[in-house]
Amino acid sequence: MATYKSFEELDCWKRCRELRIWVHNFIQIEIPREDLDMRNNLKRAARSTTRNIAEGFGRFHYKENVQFCRISRGSLFEIKDDLLICVDEKKVASKVVKEGLHLISISLISLNKYIKYLNNQSNN
Repeated sequence: MATYKSFEELDCWKRCRELRIWVHNFIQIEIPREDLDMRNNLKRAARSTTRNIAEGFGRFHYKENVQFCRISRGSLFEIKDDLLICVDEKKVASKVVKEGLHLISISLISLNKYIKYLNNQSNN
């Protein structure tokens, strides 16, 4: 696997960025302005996905990087739970969150691959 020069080259960061942009648009269109808790939590969690990948990348130590990636992974699950809450509370139809759930899945796969890569590099 190639040596990365910037976090922006990482597939997992790119996937999380796509999700972050989707969440931003979702909030603007689907979540009422009065629901500040959901709007703020979704925004915070979505931003956390890319921020933690970037911060971990800047640490230059594999194990620290993995820890930040795990935080990012936790934020992905937090977004998933929030989207399911939106469906459960009838704020949106399940078909509306389908794309977001798909983006989360893709992001998780990519992030898990990167974590595996980091763990392998750490063990070498």
